[in-house]
Amino acid sequence: MDGHFRRIPLGAQKVGQIGASGEPVLISNNLAESHWVARPDWARREGILSFAGQPLIYRGDTLGVLAVFSRAEITPSESDWLRIFADHAAIAIANARAYDEVERLRRQLELERDYLREEVKEVLAFGTIVGQSAALRGVLEQVELVAATDATALILGESGTGKELVAAAIHERSSRRDRPLVRVNCGSIPAELFESEFFGHVKGAFTGALRDRVGRFQHADGGTLFLDEIGEIPLAHQAKLLRVLQGGQFERVGDDRTRTVNVRLLAATNRDLRVEVAAGRFRQDLFYRISVFPLELPPLRQRREDIPALAHHFASRFAPQLNRPTVRLTNDDAALLMQYDWPGNVRELQNVMERAIILAKGSRLRLDLALAYGSVQPLASDPMTETPPASAPEKLIRSEELKDLERDSIIAALERAHRRVSGPGGAAALLGVNPNTLTSRMRSLGIKRKG
Repeated sequence: MDGHFRRIPLGAQKVGQIGASGEPVLISNNLAESHWVARPDWARREGILSFAGQPLIYRGDTLGVLAVFSRAEITPSESDWLRIFADHAAIAIANARAYDEVERLRRQLELERDYLREEVKEVLAFGTIVGQSAALRGVLEQVELVAATDATALILGESGTGKELVAAAIHERSSRRDRPLVRVNCGSIPAELFESEFFGHVKGAFTGALRDRVGRFQHADGGTLFLDEIGEIPLAHQAKLLRVLQGGQFERVGDDRTRTVNVRLLAATNRDLRVEVAAGRFRQDLFYRISVFPLELPPLRQRREDIPALAHHFASRFAPQLNRPTVRLTNDDAALLMQYDWPGNVRELQNVMERAIILAKGSRLRLDLALAYGSVQPLASDPMTETPPASAPEKLIRSEELKDLERDSIIAALERAHRRVSGPGGAAALLGVNPNTLTSRMRSLGIKRKG
């Protein structure tokens, strides 16, 4: 497996000639004197007298060569028996390769299924691009322009502004729409798994590599690769990423075969990459490579006229999902929502609306409680000109009352989720909070699932 003849070029010496021509070779005796032998001294020393080689042929394709050296004379009849064995070996090899290919395709389908589930989860959790503000229309015009090309786009904006949705919109409007859109959250990949995650690995490449794995680049071949939070990639791995972006070539971990892919790159970050470059945390050449066409998404506070439409969109979608009656967003509700700064942007608005629907009394939204629960601070304003909102709460809510409301809300969510805290349809998902946060609040409020 690791000697001088572990690889033999087609057409070279006996084995290479058989592999190239698909015809058998038989040297019955005096092998050491034949021009075919590469090392006659070895043949004489070992007493090798003859050689027989048969091609491994399956459906017209030569898969390899079965070669035998012998210290006794190999007769034509024995060479014919070797032919029969070679035919059976070729079938076995072809079946093994077919099985491996079926396994590879199965794993690829499973991976694609997982990606699609992740994408569906993102879409269901975040909604669609909603709004008619001038700031949003400007972004969508840029999306239309860049989508028609294969240019790399860098999507900039604060967390929760909808960078994932813009990436999906670019992909869906491109010529690659029928191929996969593969999303990678760069901030969630451990540094030691970077190469395996992006480029894949072969079985046995490292401890725990129990089978071959297709990387994100290969899975996105022909389609689009969306690198979310690209500013989180460690500096040590940025050169490897740059190489595949420039040449489209990479090797799996533990493999010496170079693979080529055709991938369109979209990247996103909430960091100022120019500052990161100046600080030495991000490669300048990689920054120039990914920022061919920058798109900057406005924060929600800069597109306040879109807030009522977004709130109505979330209310219409969440009410049936949460088995709640249809709720109505009043003008006072819209005015109240438009007074806040929304540091979490559209994602925060989504969570507030979901929470408000859970707390709703009939068709009336409880935005006051939903906003208080999320600790959203109102915009700073001039006290001399400030006017109270039309939908201000009728009374102040004491801390004990707020805890009781929170406790009732959590219990209601647990009952609806059949006492499950995490997972799809769990109480944490219904309340729009992290499962660990909900567990901590339950302990604090003395709530036990068994009770």
